[in-house]
Amino acid sequence: MGIFDRISRVVRANVNDMIDKSEDPEKVLEQSIREMGDDLVKMRQAVAQAIAAQKRTEQQYQKNLSEANTWQQRAQLALTKGEEGLAREALVRKKTYSETATTLKTQLDGQVGQIDSLRRNLTALESKISEAKTKKDMLKARLSAAKANQQLQSTISNINTSSAMSAFERMEDKVLQMEAVSQSAGELAGMGEDSKWAALEGGTAVDDELAMLKAQLSGTPQPTTSLPPSIDVTTSSPSSSSIVDDELEQLRQQLKKEY
Repeated sequence: MGIFDRISRVVRANVNDMIDKSEDPEKVLEQSIREMGDDLVKMRQAVAQAIAAQKRTEQQYQKNLSEANTWQQRAQLALTKGEEGLAREALVRKKTYSETATTLKTQLDGQVGQIDSLRRNLTALESKISEAKTKKDMLKARLSAAKANQQLQSTISNINTSSAMSAFERMEDKVLQMEAVSQSAGELAGMGEDSKWAALEGGTAVDDELAMLKAQLSGTPQPTTSLPPSIDVTTSSPSSSSIVDDELEQLRQQLKKEY
């Protein structure tokens, strides 16, 4: 294979590829319908011209038939009048018109057949155009659906599913972690409250005991609820040291019971 043949083939291949890529199905369909419409117009014009030619031929045919009949009658008239020469001349003229009429009749029959064929082709072309228009609308609808589906598939393919799911998982872990921290903080806060109250409650008994001891040492009268049941402050009035000794002994006994 020669170098020029190879170059020519490569050029044709590239050109065909460029044409295929640049073809828009919708535009090609519309252009095809327009071209078929132009063909239909030309076909109708051809049929109209053929019909007009047929009419002219028929008129000429009828005229030559009429002239042939006229000269036939004149030949008969001349013969009855004894004008044999005129009769002969009339028959010659009649023969000329008759031959012309015969030729026109053959031409007329051919034109009739041609017009019938043109009319059938015209009807077929009209049917094809009507079918093509219907098919064009259907193909355009299918083309639109195909383009929409192609765009959808392209959008889906561009979505990074693994990345999106990974992001969801990270956010889920983050939410769980925040919930755990929040719950722990709440529990710690509750424990702090409980320890405060426990300290307060524990400290109350110690403070009461300390206050009672201070009161005993200072000789200050104590509330009725804190006095030992064996001492009656209204009936006895012992000395302060005796009271302190008694209270101290009572405290010792109480401590022994507790420990």
